[in-house]
Amino acid sequence: MQTWQSRVSLAVMLLTLIATTALLARFGTEDFAHALTFPGRITGAVLLVVALTTLLGAAGVLDHWVRHSFAYSGLVALIGSFAALLTNVLILVEMVRDGDSKWFPTLFAALSAGSAWAVVTVWRTSVVIPAPKRVAAAVIVSSVIAVANFGYQNLYVPYQRETRPLITLSMGKAVLSKDRKAFSVPVDITLRNSGSVGFYVLGTEFHAMGLRVPLSPRDRLRQQWRDDAEQWSRSSEVNPLSRREVHQPGELVEAEPWMPQGQWIEASDTFATRLVVQLPMDTPYDQVAFYATASLARKDRLVLQPPLNFVANSWDGHQATGLLKEDQKRGVDSLIYRARVHENNALDEYTRDPRFVTVYWKFGPQGADVITSIARQGEQDRVLSGAEQRELVSRYGLVDLIAGPQLRTLWDVKSQR
Repeated sequence: MQTWQSRVSLAVMLLTLIATTALLARFGTEDFAHALTFPGRITGAVLLVVALTTLLGAAGVLDHWVRHSFAYSGLVALIGSFAALLTNVLILVEMVRDGDSKWFPTLFAALSAGSAWAVVTVWRTSVVIPAPKRVAAAVIVSSVIAVANFGYQNLYVPYQRETRPLITLSMGKAVLSKDRKAFSVPVDITLRNSGSVGFYVLGTEFHAMGLRVPLSPRDRLRQQWRDDAEQWSRSSEVNPLSRREVHQPGELVEAEPWMPQGQWIEASDTFATRLVVQLPMDTPYDQVAFYATASLARKDRLVLQPPLNFVANSWDGHQATGLLKEDQKRGVDSLIYRARVHENNALDEYTRDPRFVTVYWKFGPQGADVITSIARQGEQDRVLSGAEQRELVSRYGLVDLIAGPQLRTLWDVKSQR
């Protein structure tokens, strides 16, 4: 006849193993069916196998304590309890490291303690272990596989060799208008993804900068070179040190997106487009510099929930935040787009707070740019530390591509008047 202590132990073990089975089956099923990477699918399969093991362990506990119909039910209970302990501890470590939820770590801490209690309790019942060396070898091998899978998924995969698409810019021949009062320069932009991973296109921009480069009638002095060099740390434009050319700050001539945001480019795919920049023949500029940039995110690191909608602009006083107000003081305006993103595995999806990608399409007299941020609601403008920024880039596979400047001298065109 069972004592009340024995009944409590039985209830704790059954509750722990059944709860572990339910949670692992839920995570495993979603990862096996929907994880974005092959290692993620393998993790789902492993979790399903462990869920089956813990379910058999619960049946073993019940038979070992109550029915006594199977001679090795104690061994089954011990293996199921150990599998639950190992898996619960690994998941707890992952949640503490990356999760935002406080409820899930508390739950898995309780399940880890319950699993440890089950292992010790079953072991104390003098479990019959046939061929102990084989059983020990099987337990060791399964433990190594579980730990190796955890390490691969959480250590190697985030820091594997990155893949980067490539933007190329090429200029066509300038064409005069019929009245010879204006001319246009065609610019071809090509985005090539030669890697094995697709990318979401969060934002793109093309802009042209007009440059005045008068020539000095005499050699420029050493102090003027020093003054030019000091400007390198103050501007995104880096003009060369020149004996006769006097480079002045560029002025925005034209800016526009060149690919719809929220679209994607698949592996081994290419996207090409042509833009045309028009200028009057009497333009004061000597050169035009062309730039093209793109902000991307790897499709195996996140799921972008469409659509990537326009939500605000920086000159709306009700929407402007601290950073945007600072930009306004510098003459920089922004269009703001936002969409929900989902994690690439079920565990992170359930244990991390919802994240949103915010895309800032910035433009002003000194040029244009695209800035992206992935953060919780209300934290998109928080300034990240260097370590936080690196972790964000690694987790979501963020890539910023830049092409340019491609310079086009205008003297040959303007001389055709």
